[in-house]
Amino acid sequence: MAGEPQADCLFCKIVAGEVPATIVRETETTVAFRDINPQAPTHVLVIPKVHYANALELAAAEPVIAGDVLREAGKVAGDEKVDATGYRIVFNTGPGAGQTVFHAHAHVLGGRDLQRLV
Repeated sequence: MAGEPQADCLFCKIVAGEVPATIVRETETTVAFRDINPQAPTHVLVIPKVHYANALELAAAEPVIAGDVLREAGKVAGDEKVDATGYRIVFNTGPGAGQTVFHAHAHVLGGRDLQRLV
């Protein structure tokens, strides 16, 4: 069921503490952790603790939690000291966009020139 933990979801397992991750922030509704395959010096994923396959499903079902993910992404940028130089918040939706874990998540990328990264 939407919103409920999924037994086969890597990010649900991270939320449950079953899979280790380098957690940099955690709130009642979100967890932020370092990407294991970073694409920039700062590459942190911010996920909701509830399971929705992508950002659109999360926003439609839980708009407050979707806002929490965005707010925490901004706080991660501040914590990582990339807020002054610039950063990206990216939501990949679907395999054609590069989404490989089907649990809504925001990538916070920064720490290098991102102008040519599309």
